[in-house]
Amino acid sequence: MNHLGDANLRTWTLRVTALLAADTRDQLAWLGERELETKDVVEEVELMCRVSEGLAERGAIEPEDQRHLRAIGRRIGEIDATRRLGLWDNALATDSAWDDLRSLARQFLLTRLGDWHQPLPRLVPPPMGDH
Repeated sequence: MNHLGDANLRTWTLRVTALLAADTRDQLAWLGERELETKDVVEEVELMCRVSEGLAERGAIEPEDQRHLRAIGRRIGEIDATRRLGLWDNALATDSAWDDLRSLARQFLLTRLGDWHQPLPRLVPPPMGDH
């Protein structure tokens, strides 16, 4: 077992779920002027859910935490291809799936940390030349 790798993956999971759990206005403020595609957010959450399965198999996360992450994975999987198109800020305003995901992420963070209000991850600047 790679304790350092598992710790990094758990931290990443907390960052992703903190972003999902945030109020819509905070998510939009976090986005700022950045244009983030909905499909990219969906893919990141799907990856988090797949990685969490491995963490669970190694005993690196609690079974109750894994149940919450599976619920997030099921809900994100219900977002069909047409609803994955476009910018995430638009999806946040028009697709109720993101409200459901917000609630599920909050449940996970409440169980894991005792509070769903968590700092949002730092936004990595786009690569040079992207506008």
